[in-house]
Amino acid sequence: ILDDADLKDIDPTVLKHCHAAAATCILEAGKHKADISAISTCLEDCKLDKERIEQFWTEYQVLKPILTYLCRTPRHITDVSWRLEYQIKSNQLHKTYQPSYLVTLNVESGDSGSPRDVSFSCTMEQLQDLVGKLKDAAKGLERASQM
Repeated sequence: ILDDADLKDIDPTVLKHCHAAAATCILEAGKHKADISAISTCLEDCKLDKERIEQFWTEYQVLKPILTYLCRTPRHITDVSWRLEYQIKSNQLHKTYQPSYLVTLNVESGDSGSPRDVSFSCTMEQLQDLVGKLKDAAKGLERASQM
């Protein structure tokens, strides 16, 4: 979006906010299974003209099956396991001595209920970053629940 020649005169921060707002609108419409009247009312309140609303609706119809799938009951992490992996040599027989963590998240979908494992490898710094972001998210939820 930021590289589009038609949008080069618009402040990048404004573009990012507009993009986020449009994405949120689309996801919320999918989550609530909104019809054309609900979407039209919302977009008219945002001062969009009929032509833009029709264009939005046409594009929304294309994305609707994907949104329906994505907006189902969210997945839940039910368990996490990890182990330290220490790579001593590379496949070229060079000594590397690089520690990394193998993390496995047990994820359960609300629809099917069948657990699935999601695994990834990360460095100590990446793992610390993930833990910091999870702590921030937990604090945010705690603040939101106190309101």
